[in-house]
Amino acid sequence: MTTVLSPVADRIDPGRWPDVAATPRSRTRGVVAAAVFRRIVERLPLRVAYPGGAVTGSTGPTMRIHRPQAFFARLGADGLIGFGESYQAGDWDADDLVGVLTVFAQQMGTLVPPRLQWLRRFHGPRAPRAERNTVEGSRRNIHRHYDLSNDLFALFLDESMSYSSALFDRSQDFTLAQHRKIDRLLDATGVRSGTRVLEIGTGWGELAIRAARRGARVLSVTLSTEQRSLALRRAAEAGVADRVDVRLRDYREIEPVAGGYDAILSVEMIEAVGEAYWPTYAATLERHLAPGGSVGLQTITMADDRLAETRNTYTWIHKYVFPGGLVPSVPAIEAVLGRAGLAVRDRLDFGLDYAETLRRWRATFNARRGDVAALGFDATFLRTWNFYLAYCEAGFAAGYIDVSQLVSGRVK
Repeated sequence: MTTVLSPVADRIDPGRWPDVAATPRSRTRGVVAAAVFRRIVERLPLRVAYPGGAVTGSTGPTMRIHRPQAFFARLGADGLIGFGESYQAGDWDADDLVGVLTVFAQQMGTLVPPRLQWLRRFHGPRAPRAERNTVEGSRRNIHRHYDLSNDLFALFLDESMSYSSALFDRSQDFTLAQHRKIDRLLDATGVRSGTRVLEIGTGWGELAIRAARRGARVLSVTLSTEQRSLALRRAAEAGVADRVDVRLRDYREIEPVAGGYDAILSVEMIEAVGEAYWPTYAATLERHLAPGGSVGLQTITMADDRLAETRNTYTWIHKYVFPGGLVPSVPAIEAVLGRAGLAVRDRLDFGLDYAETLRRWRATFNARRGDVAALGFDATFLRTWNFYLAYCEAGFAAGYIDVSQLVSGRVK
């Protein structure tokens, strides 16, 4: 398939964003995509505005399509990946981006008729082999996101530097809500003075710090050099450096310790593991768990039927944000843990809290766009991340995805 430069290619770096700078040239696919799109939006609470003043729909948020030919060409060539790339390129926009994406997310299971869902496996690109979550592949995947810049994440995260869902209460204080999430996991897994804690996926160290403040000794592993550096500094500033050890290590490379760990904690890490490696991940949890110990996981989830239909789909999020990942379902996690000899004994779902978390991140990110640009990130990156945060917020707001805390132990 040949391509032509996007109408805004002069503002998009083709070396950094090749598939955003170039518009697919396929008139037939574009015509088909336009017809399908118009049929779909006819039954949605959505207004679509076109150049020249034409508007379809009478209720709902408004999606403004500035360059219909480019928009439909991308949609016809690359489906939902093209939908996201068309936003990155500026082919369409919306004042209420989350509102528009929520309308689509609420209907995601039926946008493609159920009788045609099976065709997903034959349409669209496959995940590149380089993104498979081997030990080396995982390092590359993690580096592409988490090593962008500590300063970037510090611009929009709360002061705890937590990059996962908060758990809100009536106070609505963001950092307190992040601590509430962490403390619930620590309480549920019995972390106290003398507890030996293994954390898989360090983040920027807040969980390890709060566990150490309880008197626990923590080994935390990460594949991000940027995260490890800042987590160690933050632990030292918190006065718990003697109880927090952060190592640059894959979960498959953790050395055993005599007696194992009393608590193993992993917050929003399993989504990056990849389905092929879920059994290895679960076996790692069981192998390092002390007798009578507990495992506390926080994970983004989707319904089991949606997992079955989309598990082999390569998405816009994979391509531009989280390569190699797959959001599991709770039944899938329970099954893989069960085969490793672990049973879930406690569960909390709080997806709307994640929608609120993402709303706050995106508001702060957009309010500090100038600071993001000053770090060297271009205008296409700003649109990409605005879309990413809105896309995720819409998924949680619509209930298409959820987030759960799961506490498990060995099967007795």
